[in-house]
Amino acid sequence: GQWQEHTPPFYGSVDLRNSGFKLAPVDMNLFPGGFNNLNSAFLPLCVQAAMTAIEKICPSAKSLLLIPENHTRNLFYLQNVAQLVTILRLTGLNVRLGSLLPEIDKPTPVELPNGKTLLLEPLLRSQYRLGVEGFDPCAILLNNDLSAGIPEILQNLEEQFVLPPLHAGWAVRRKSNHFAAYDEVAGEFASLVGIDPWQINPYFAVCDSVNFHERQGEECLASNVDAVLGMIRDKYREYGIEETPYVVVKADAGTYGMGVMTVKDASEVTGLNRKQRNKMSVIKEGMSVSQVIIQEGVHTHERVGKGEKAGVAEPVVYMIDRFVVGGFYRVHSGRGKDENLNAPGMHFEPLAFETSCSLPDHGQNPDAAPNRFYAYGVVARLAQLAASLELERTAPVET
Repeated sequence: GQWQEHTPPFYGSVDLRNSGFKLAPVDMNLFPGGFNNLNSAFLPLCVQAAMTAIEKICPSAKSLLLIPENHTRNLFYLQNVAQLVTILRLTGLNVRLGSLLPEIDKPTPVELPNGKTLLLEPLLRSQYRLGVEGFDPCAILLNNDLSAGIPEILQNLEEQFVLPPLHAGWAVRRKSNHFAAYDEVAGEFASLVGIDPWQINPYFAVCDSVNFHERQGEECLASNVDAVLGMIRDKYREYGIEETPYVVVKADAGTYGMGVMTVKDASEVTGLNRKQRNKMSVIKEGMSVSQVIIQEGVHTHERVGKGEKAGVAEPVVYMIDRFVVGGFYRVHSGRGKDENLNAPGMHFEPLAFETSCSLPDHGQNPDAAPNRFYAYGVVARLAQLAASLELERTAPVET
């Protein structure tokens, strides 16, 4: 019923953590970059969901311009772009790739390890429209999270849909806005099904004026870390949980697992050494960190793989429109169950999701694969709904 009232983002991916006693989203990405990691069996789901999403915005859509990140050397990322192009073309769309990179001043082919080739083209701007040579698209799909700001060439496009909207980019977006919306969604859902909302919702707090280099905001950090840890301890006592509570301090804007630290005591955020301050003060595109979210840490009890590749794992669920279209595990053999897994050394296990997230099996126990994956899909859809509320509430007011 909520989707009658709210428009879901075009796509999204949710990082989940499952501790057995708690299953909660810890991050929501509105520019997902891992479609190449999905099991190929999920391709028909992706295509159908993309058709639904596109029909809403351009009922007569024939053409779409995809703008990727500026990672022309990151071949893993470009395989994601190639998979997105495949999905969109299978919906019947004519798809071209426009690059924001100034050095792409003519059509430039990029060879991928799997034998495919992507053609990156320079963007062409008229007064109110954006395209590439000989191509005037109905809509523009961003797979670029705009961490470095909103380029002028994307502004004031009055006649074309830009998906997701520009204010979904990290130049404007804040994780705390997302989790404030998720707090509401989780509360409503929990009352409907009769559970404690804490079981699907991480506590969080925010510090606004932080400067790690100048040690500014340490008192705010320490007091909020202490407060969130106190709330977690109370819940652990209530449920007889013996784990050690922890929080994750991370940049309120940004991605790629940068600007993240795990903390078990407030004393750990005062007097950080230079290496720690450097790590926390900068995120993608060299942007400095001034606002952080202190989020309840959710242990992961999942392990995936055998031998040297075995490691702690967290599920990542992918959605297009309001539909779950697949997922995979992010696995890190060098990290613990209370650490950030989005770090160098991680790998992805697409085959672990051997069934879709849409079909529970009432004949099996709650933790059997189809039912666990279904629970992942439910919580991921709640996060997608929260993202739609977040985007509505942070939309710039038109004058």
